[in-house]
Amino acid sequence: MTAVGNDPADPAVSPVIPSPLPGSAKLHVDRRWSVSPTDAAYHFGTSGLSVAVATGFTHPLDVLKVRLQMQLVGQRGPLTGMGQILANVVKKEGPSSLYLGLTPALTRSILYGGLRLGLYEPTKHFSETVCGSSNIFVKLASGAFSGAIATALTNPVEVVKVRLQMNSNLRNGGPIAEGRKIASEEGVKALWKGVGPAMARAAALTASQLATYDESKQILLRWTSLEEGTNLHFVSSAIAGGVSTLMTAPMDMVKTRLMLQRESKAVGKYRNGFHCAYQVFRTEGPKALYKGGLAIFARLGPQTMITFILCEKLREVAGLKAI
Repeated sequence: MTAVGNDPADPAVSPVIPSPLPGSAKLHVDRRWSVSPTDAAYHFGTSGLSVAVATGFTHPLDVLKVRLQMQLVGQRGPLTGMGQILANVVKKEGPSSLYLGLTPALTRSILYGGLRLGLYEPTKHFSETVCGSSNIFVKLASGAFSGAIATALTNPVEVVKVRLQMNSNLRNGGPIAEGRKIASEEGVKALWKGVGPAMARAAALTASQLATYDESKQILLRWTSLEEGTNLHFVSSAIAGGVSTLMTAPMDMVKTRLMLQRESKAVGKYRNGFHCAYQVFRTEGPKALYKGGLAIFARLGPQTMITFILCEKLREVAGLKAI
């Protein structure tokens, strides 16, 4: 004897489905993350392309940031401003020097950016499934994980990039020749110089950037008249750019110093990231940890905005849901 209403094969009987709470159907759809090969390709491709475009626009500021961070290594004293550094670089090395290291920067953007942004959603989805929640801490943890993994895999490209940005005499050899030179003269491990601070920076950057962007969107949708679209993406990404700059500037400084120890004639001076931060703090003062901070914000703010606005548009064209 079969209980009435329990036979799924009976077309006359509709299965009893509990009524969802208001808004829960939309929440379920928003949490779904497709893992089909096509969707995965679109997902990582749109992320990498948007970061690469943003990097191309803001690369000169990245070159200036590296030059600012390498001022007065191990010394206290008045720092040269970003405007003067810009004038000196253009005068002595030419305007093209503002694009030193562009090739490895774009390569890294596609790989690192695609992984950093691309891993955030599946990681968040997994964390939501395990924790049963999508609170800010889940978003921060998901961003930190995806940023750290992406950096660990792409650190050699970053090392080559900053070496080229700091020395215009290396431009003729190109990034591949510089990578081979580093590996042969300093060992393959040298391509992972600064990977610890770089991973810490990327974890903090991705956590603060993506979690702030994600959370800002939800708050603005809930408390303002903004709707999903360019205006919402603009405001949310501007907030994310400011927060991520404050969080990551000291880590960016430490990462740059470690990667450029050879160029600063201080080989072996910094044993690790913590020792570097301590030495900079002790010998150059606490403000030194924010050397290049204005350049970081000037670059990271627009880069964040371009990345998210473009990524959202590309995802819309590819048929993917908004971040």
